[in-house]
Amino acid sequence: MSETDVAGGASDRIELAITGMTCAACANRIERKLNRIDGVSAAVNFATEKARVSLDPNVSLTPGDLITQVEKAGYGASLPTPPARDRAGAETAGEGGDSRETELRSLRQRAIVSTALAIPVIALSMVPAWQFTYWQWVALALTTPVIVWGAAPFHIGAWKNLRQGTATMDTLVSMGTSAAFLWSLYALFLGTAGTPGMVHHFELTVARGDGAANIYLEVSAAVVAAILLGKYFEARSKRRAGAALRSLLELGAKDVVVLRDGGEERIPAEHLAVGDRFVVRPGEKIATDGVVEEGTSAVDMSMLTGESVPVEVTAGSTVIGATVNAGGRLVVRATRVGTDTQLSQMARLVEEAQSGKAAVQRLADRVSGVFVPVAIMIAVAALGLWLLGGSDPAAAFTAAVAVLIIACPCALGLATPLALMVGTGRGAQLGILIKGPEVLESTRRVDTVVLDKTGTVTSGEMTLLEVRAARGQREDEVLRLAGALENASEHPIARAVANGAAQRVGDLPPVADFGNVEGRGVRGVVDGHWVLVGRDALLAEHDQPLPAELERARAAAEAEGHTAVSVGWDGAARAVLVVADAVRPTSAQAVRRFRELGLTPILLTGDNTTVARSVAARVGIDPDSGVIAEVLPEGKVDVVRRLQSEGRAVAMVGDGVNDAAALAQADLGLSMGTGTDVAIEAGDLTLVRGDPRAAADAIRLSRATLRTIKTNLFWAFAYNTMAIPLAAAGLLNPMIAGAAMAFSSVFVVSNSLRLRRFRALEGDDPADTPPTSPLADEEHPATAPVA
Repeated sequence: MSETDVAGGASDRIELAITGMTCAACANRIERKLNRIDGVSAAVNFATEKARVSLDPNVSLTPGDLITQVEKAGYGASLPTPPARDRAGAETAGEGGDSRETELRSLRQRAIVSTALAIPVIALSMVPAWQFTYWQWVALALTTPVIVWGAAPFHIGAWKNLRQGTATMDTLVSMGTSAAFLWSLYALFLGTAGTPGMVHHFELTVARGDGAANIYLEVSAAVVAAILLGKYFEARSKRRAGAALRSLLELGAKDVVVLRDGGEERIPAEHLAVGDRFVVRPGEKIATDGVVEEGTSAVDMSMLTGESVPVEVTAGSTVIGATVNAGGRLVVRATRVGTDTQLSQMARLVEEAQSGKAAVQRLADRVSGVFVPVAIMIAVAALGLWLLGGSDPAAAFTAAVAVLIIACPCALGLATPLALMVGTGRGAQLGILIKGPEVLESTRRVDTVVLDKTGTVTSGEMTLLEVRAARGQREDEVLRLAGALENASEHPIARAVANGAAQRVGDLPPVADFGNVEGRGVRGVVDGHWVLVGRDALLAEHDQPLPAELERARAAAEAEGHTAVSVGWDGAARAVLVVADAVRPTSAQAVRRFRELGLTPILLTGDNTTVARSVAARVGIDPDSGVIAEVLPEGKVDVVRRLQSEGRAVAMVGDGVNDAAALAQADLGLSMGTGTDVAIEAGDLTLVRGDPRAAADAIRLSRATLRTIKTNLFWAFAYNTMAIPLAAAGLLNPMIAGAAMAFSSVFVVSNSLRLRRFRALEGDDPADTPPTSPLADEEHPATAPVA
């Protein structure tokens, strides 16, 4: 196996794991470095820390050549470690996962220690009443480890930038904090700031000074602590990038019973080979893709296909790995194993969709590309002009250092992480989990919301909706006899009938002489009655045809895409039970709220068109233009891509494995917390409540958080922009610097805390909620919903 096969799975495509990136500017620099190579087209994703490289077939390049180029740019690169096949290894990313965990722990430690040391320094420097004799030396002792150890990543990043002739936020943080710290050392040891009883007075006056009596230790400590906190929260969200793939792999069966030499043998599922025959008992997962050779059953495929109704399989039927056998015993012959299975293909779809999503470059990083060099040039210009003007060197150096200090982004460091902390914390209280700041910008652009049907708009479980009893028959008697018989079956539709009956009439009587009629239904004796429950063909075979009123009820139910179950006993058809995947009562309210947010709702499903149109009409989506039905799992990604190619910004709401790749591909993925882990990990927002109305609240909260971040960033930059000229003119004394820094930070904090007042919209009038079934109307006044 070649290196390229390991990395990318194809000879002309390679994937690299990148280390050492600290901001989106780093990703852009690596991307430019790789794209300068002839025959190379590269895209670097800062969020997933990966580079996907396409090579011209006529160019002879190895992964080692590409890694060398990345290293020349000052970063690290390697071929990603493939997930372990051994289940005991939990399919982690090998050494890469360990290194990321180590990096996160180190960053958390730096952030906590630096913050703990910075708080007393800030308090001593900003509150004159607390400034005891020699307080400045205590502040120095506390600040030194913050600057030397806590800020080490910024200093290292600045050194790398210097070697490459570029500048980023690392450069500004390193220069600003170092300048403030070094000048404080000058003032303490060579100036007058170290004298006993020195006090920082706050006088809002504009006057020149030589700075020899002023220290800026609180600036250094506060900036480092704030930026480290922001970096930590960013790294924590990025660490979960590979969890979706691990969740996908966990869905598969861990072991399997194979038929060998006339007997059964249990082996690990990954040891299956094409052609092996294996047994799947009721309730077990199917180990891999294959063809049924013996047995009949119903297979629950909703986790992979989104189909709410279990699929009947017999000899010759194709089955998919990770789906659940809900009925009888099956013997399956494996046709695809390992990376060829549909489950593995879905894992690849999720990975490609995640890697292909462009990293959202933060506003602070974009502006810093211009702001940092300009601030440095202004500082140098101020120093030169003051010296050329014949001023005292101490005053000239004071002005230059003041520029760097005031340009140091204290409020800027708080702007994003603090708003994000408050916004995500409030979201967690409301059952909304926001994964990171990149998500927020997506909510502003979204204009279309794609709703998966099964498990999102609907409950995702088969439910007994109605009982249509023939004239003269009591509804509770129908439920008692049919529910008792179905309670002896494991079929999902039977479970829906049994559960609905138990909820309505209580305990169900025992069954005698129970029997299953393949593909038609069940029969047995309940309370002395010979009862039949199943398809109308089963009743017809026993001379119990449906009367006209029940035939109309059956046809109406099937026209709506529901399942009609016929019930008969003692020689006559007695009722029709309507079973379906019930629409959530709050789905119509959710669609209405999406429209109020300016979003166009679209229903997307693997179910048939009839069912999809019926559900769409009930929740307020246009059945003609707002429904995309009969879509295979891989087709959902194509639908999202097609909408994006039309110029739409797409939000996707889903809960199943079949939605995971589409959630990752969408501009904004919202996963229902009641769904599978892979969908939750692939989405950008997770709705813990499982209520589709929470999706609208999530978008509202995200937009509000984004507005807060932008407001914070604007004022943080405005503060720098306004103060730099004063500093360059030598008019920025410590009192103004301290007051301006404090005001800027207080504004950012108070503005962010406003998000704590965010409220979810109150529920609509229950009278506005559509009935559980469209059949429950005035035409059938005697009918009542069961569950």
